[in-house]
Amino acid sequence: MAAVVDHGYGILAVDSLYEREDQTALHAVVQDGRAAIVDTGVNRSVPGMLAALAARGVAPEAVDWILLTHVHLDHAGGTGEFARRCPNAKVAVHPRGARHMADPSRLMAATRAIYGEAMTRRIYGEVLPVPRERIVEVADGAVLALEGREFRFLDVPGHARHHVAIVDGATGHVFAGDTFGISYRALDAGGKCFVFPTTSPSQFDPGPLHDSIERIVSLGPAAIYVTHFSKILDVSRLSEDLHRLIDAHVALALAHRRAGAERHRLLCDGVRELLVSEGKRQGWALSGAALLELISLDVELNAQGLGAWLDASPE
Repeated sequence: MAAVVDHGYGILAVDSLYEREDQTALHAVVQDGRAAIVDTGVNRSVPGMLAALAARGVAPEAVDWILLTHVHLDHAGGTGEFARRCPNAKVAVHPRGARHMADPSRLMAATRAIYGEAMTRRIYGEVLPVPRERIVEVADGAVLALEGREFRFLDVPGHARHHVAIVDGATGHVFAGDTFGISYRALDAGGKCFVFPTTSPSQFDPGPLHDSIERIVSLGPAAIYVTHFSKILDVSRLSEDLHRLIDAHVALALAHRRAGAERHRLLCDGVRELLVSEGKRQGWALSGAALLELISLDVELNAQGLGAWLDASPE
C-alpha cells in the first residue's frame, strides 16, 4: 500500500511507488468533497492515490482536475489511466505538453531513448492517451478552481519548456514539480531538509531555471511541494543552495565540453563528486555507499541532461 502523508489544508502526498519508496510523490488537494490531483506518476500509482482519496470520502467521480507540472513520464505517465478511472476529471497541462497527453507516442520514444526499451516497458507499461476534449491548456497566469479554491499557473522553464508551477490560493504554497529541485527525505538531518537541482534531459537551460526559481521565491511561499519528495520549508535557504549547485553543474559541463567519447563518464563522475561533497558540506543523513545508492539514478540523468545542454549550446 502506498504511504500517505497528510500535510493539512486538504493537501495529501502519496508515494507513487515509482522505482523505490520516498522517491516520487503525487499530491492531491481535497476541498469540500472534491479533489484535484497534482502529477500522476505511472499506471501503478493510480490505486494508491484513489485509495487515499476514498479514505477521505472522495470517490473517483469526485476528482475534478488532474494538474500536471510537466509531462515527463515519472510525473505524467499515469495520466491516461487516471482519466480512465476518474470520468469527470479534466487534465490541465502546459500548452507545449498538451499534444503529448493526447498522443504519447513521441514522449514514449524520447523515454526509450533515455532508458532503453526494456526499462521503459518495465517502469511505464502502456501509457494511455487522454481524450482531447478533456485537456485544458494552462498558459502563464491561467487560473482554475476546485469548489472555489483557486490554482494559479506559472510558466517556469529551465527544467523543461513545458513546465508549470501551481500556486494554491488557499495557502500560498507552491507545487513546483522539478523546477525547485530534488529533496529526498532520507537526507534530512537535524530538522533540516536539503535540495539539489535536476538537470535531466533534454531541456535543461540554466538561465531560465535560475529565473524560474527566483519567480517562485518572490511569491514568499511558506512551503513548496516538489515531486521528489514532497513538502519542503526554509525556501530562501534552499533557493540559495539551488542557485549555487546549478552554477556548479554548469561549470562541470563546460569543463568537459570537448572530452569526446569520455564526456559522459566524466560528467557522471563529476556530478557524483559534486553531490557527495555537498552531502559532507551540509551534513546529509546519508553518506558513503548508502548515499551513492540513493543518488545513482539522479547522477546518471543529471549527466545526460548536461550533455544534451552542451550539444544544444553554441560554443
